[in-house]
Amino acid sequence: MSKIEVDAIDKQSGSTLTIGGSGTTVQLGTGASQTGFGRTGTVDWQTTAKTATFTAASGEGYFCNTTSGGFEVDLPAGTPGAIVSVQDYNNTFDTGNLTIDPNGSQKINGGDAGKELTLSTEGQGLTLVYVDDTVGWRSVHSDDFSEVPLNPTYITATGGTITTVDTNFKVHTFTGPGTFTVCSTGNPVGSDTVSYMVIGGGGGGGRGTGPSDRAGGGGAGGFRESRAASDSYTASPLNATSGPFYNLPVTAQGYPITIGAGGATVGSGGTCGNNGTNSTFSTIIATAGGGGGANSTVGKAGGSGGGGGGGNSAGVSGGAGNTPPVSPPQGQSGGTGGLGSPNIGGGGGGGATVAGSDASGGGGNGGTGATTSINGTPTERAGGGGGDKCASASGGGSATACTAATANTGGGGVGGYPGGGGGDGMQGGSGIVIIRYKFQN
Repeated sequence: MSKIEVDAIDKQSGSTLTIGGSGTTVQLGTGASQTGFGRTGTVDWQTTAKTATFTAASGEGYFCNTTSGGFEVDLPAGTPGAIVSVQDYNNTFDTGNLTIDPNGSQKINGGDAGKELTLSTEGQGLTLVYVDDTVGWRSVHSDDFSEVPLNPTYITATGGTITTVDTNFKVHTFTGPGTFTVCSTGNPVGSDTVSYMVIGGGGGGGRGTGPSDRAGGGGAGGFRESRAASDSYTASPLNATSGPFYNLPVTAQGYPITIGAGGATVGSGGTCGNNGTNSTFSTIIATAGGGGGANSTVGKAGGSGGGGGGGNSAGVSGGAGNTPPVSPPQGQSGGTGGLGSPNIGGGGGGGATVAGSDASGGGGNGGTGATTSINGTPTERAGGGGGDKCASASGGGSATACTAATANTGGGGVGGYPGGGGGDGMQGGSGIVIIRYKFQN
């Protein structure tokens, strides 16, 4: 193949210089430079990822890693045909934005002079070509990883009692303290978020001591639930469908699980029941149920409030539910204790979905709990304890008179009734945590 050397060319208006023909390669000599040839629309990609603010060079593409925080790309002074590309290095532009800053008063996509452009879409990439001073840098190509079909991957985890329900879902049930350990996180096409139900320990019933001293029922432990977007079981009315507690993401780590204990009645004479204790998973806290009041004492506040105590001298209100407040509410208030015969009874403890009943011709009934099928079977939990009803059914689904609320239901304990168990109120039921996720399709 012959080589043609051109040392100098006279500049003549309208003249044309043709070098080579079909199959001929035109090569610039060592040390030579070119102008006016233009680019092919491609860039030379720099494979060392950028992690902090830098100035781009025309003709180069950059992988930008914003894992540790967003930063800025300063564009070079634009001349017609200049080209720069950037690409999200590891799908973090949504949490660490990349800002593109034009040189001086130059524009991007015909916008305001000197105005920056922010890339905030996960996996996004962008190519910019400088056109002229009117439009400035023009985006000629944009992409993000969502445009590329992903193979589904799924959460894998250990901890608690593990069962398979509804064919494609794993359920981890914790009835005592433990750790939910996420081994792999999956992706949005498979699963990367979990459904959960967290219930705090129920409050204990108050202690009644005589005909004029009647005790309120304990409030149920707070009831927190949210069904993940990838799930479809029948959730309770308290299912969170928006906000920070919905579609809860998980990462590969261990999540300590706390199971709240049920509150008890202590002391002698007309005494209030104790609050239970909280249950927790990740950022979710289900507050303990409030203890039932006694001897005209206000029921205690909690996830659901304890019923107010009744007496001849005064009847008092139940404790407030949903304390501290969350949305949807984690429980309801306790009922009011009765003042004098025939309504001298204690108020019912609040339940997850219905407030405790006021005393009327005797102690008030505990409020209704919430029913969910998160474990594959519709189950009601977190019912309030009845006021002044030791000889009646206790909260949390137990049908045995004068016994503690059923364990791992978060039910409130019944209030004591003098002569029907010595006046002692019953202990609230312990809490529970259930976590569910898709593990196959």
